[in-house]
Amino acid sequence: MSETSTRPSEQHPLSQNIEQIQHRRNKVRETTITLAHGSGGKAMRDLIDDILVSSFDNPILSQLEDQATFPLTTLTTQGNQLAFTTDSYVVDPLFFPGGDIGTLAINGTVNDLAVSGAKPLYLSCSLILEEGLSVDTLRQVIHSMKVAAEATGVQIVTGDTKVVQRGSADKLFINTAGIGVIREGVSISAHHIQPGDAVIINGHLGDHGTAILIARGELALSTEIKSDCQPLNGLVDTILNTCPDIHAMRDATRGGLATVLNEFAQSSQVGIRLYENAIPIREEVKGVCEILGLDPLYLANEGKLVVIVPRSHSESVLSAMKSHPTGKDSCIIGEVIPSPPGIVLLQTPFGTERIIDMLVGDQLPRIC
Repeated sequence: MSETSTRPSEQHPLSQNIEQIQHRRNKVRETTITLAHGSGGKAMRDLIDDILVSSFDNPILSQLEDQATFPLTTLTTQGNQLAFTTDSYVVDPLFFPGGDIGTLAINGTVNDLAVSGAKPLYLSCSLILEEGLSVDTLRQVIHSMKVAAEATGVQIVTGDTKVVQRGSADKLFINTAGIGVIREGVSISAHHIQPGDAVIINGHLGDHGTAILIARGELALSTEIKSDCQPLNGLVDTILNTCPDIHAMRDATRGGLATVLNEFAQSSQVGIRLYENAIPIREEVKGVCEILGLDPLYLANEGKLVVIVPRSHSESVLSAMKSHPTGKDSCIIGEVIPSPPGIVLLQTPFGTERIIDMLVGDQLPRIC
């Protein structure tokens, strides 16, 4: 062996440098987000590897390309129509009783796909981070997204990260897009609604809006109400397995039940009559609304499904919904009537009726 050869127990300085670099790589060591985390350099790559890829790891995402690619056969074997949606989440505060912005982003996108009759498959995740955001806060949100995605059976396969200067955003915003496949024989649209159809809801209204309102701490109110943030794709599968001929279906998020039903009535040019005594609203939610002058029919929900189904199938659908955990409190709350077209009526316990119009203004901003 030459005298200049490196002994087995020794290590070349270059090798030592390489090992040191590899040891430092892929780890976020800062405690807060900096502008460098959006620069496209090492800090950004470390953020992506350490927090995002390690949490959302799957064969498609691990390619780390600028786009996600998958065989079309993966889609066509599960249905004959593609469903595609996008949404943004700016909720304040980031964490609230019953969930956080991460669970909201996953469940909200999954639900938008599910109410079309689609099986949600793939999601994107884009983050707008404010300089100074706690890295631990980001880790907690991403962990929530991971847990929610696993629970719903979707994969987060692509995304993006941007960092804006302090004061240019409010901590963290999330944008998502989702792809799902609609099974053959399913065609859900408000245009299919017919007089005589039944209106079904899967539980209590206004929980999410009330939980957010209290969580902001701007009012001297206290309540145990939690957000109803939950995925609805399992419940939708149960409904469609019982009755594929669902006329319309939508989750009642911003604008609440009243807005969804007004959209249905206007799209199909029918009337809808609600029975006030049949609408499930918790006493705590009613109390908060009375104090603040709000109407619970317009409060946001993040786990409530409005289903319009032919009257002949209403009892079987209701029974199926009650058998599912997210539909155990389901009930029939109204019916579709021929006239007045495009109008939603509320029948009071006194037998009188009043018009429930579209929401004007915003009862509570940054609710989701």
